[in-house]
Amino acid sequence: MTRRIVLLQAGLRNPSTTRMLAEELEREIKAAFEHEGYGAQTRIVDIRDHAHAIVDTFMTGFSGPELQDVLDAVIAADALVVVTPTFSASYSGLFKSFMDIVEPEALVGKPVVLAATGGSERHSLMIDHALRPLFAYLGADPVRTGIFAATGDFGGTDGQLTARVRRAARELVGRVCGAGVVQAGSQDEGNGPAHKANGTPRLAPAKGFGDDVVPFEQMMSNLGVGR
Repeated sequence: MTRRIVLLQAGLRNPSTTRMLAEELEREIKAAFEHEGYGAQTRIVDIRDHAHAIVDTFMTGFSGPELQDVLDAVIAADALVVVTPTFSASYSGLFKSFMDIVEPEALVGKPVVLAATGGSERHSLMIDHALRPLFAYLGADPVRTGIFAATGDFGGTDGQLTARVRRAARELVGRVCGAGVVQAGSQDEGNGPAHKANGTPRLAPAKGFGDDVVPFEQMMSNLGVGR
């Protein structure tokens, strides 16, 4: 069965790092679903394209056809991915305005990946201090791993951003399909879907946040402290 995933990105420029992050999330989410034997139909929505229609909706109480099509897609989606730039330590006003016209109760129980971009890592807590409370209020079901990408993360060679994106993608598959996913580094990862004897996908719990943290003593030893 194919799952429908809508990615809402609130970047104000074209091109933008917010759009770039949405595209990377789209690629990794598709790959994660396919790896577990499921299909994924994705759609990226550029909220900036509907800015005037959003204002008109506030003024008139009615949405135009194109904006209504987006709202219907959000309601019908099996899961959402939201990506917003950071302004004043929070999500953008355009992003909030869009969320304000989504029908009340429409997101109850819906799995969501929370992601944001910003100029530096200093803003990274906005996901847990701003985005997560918003979606908790809306009754959605955000995955554990949030994705914050600073300007320096794009074009980097350490792979940390991609690793976080892949972790969130695996968690989303687990939420949508009602099970965990193959853990990173397991025998089955990278070799296609694992299967039980009856042919159904064999899914293991996703690695939790902090499971790969290096112990403090090891960090000090690597730096030569205490030798």
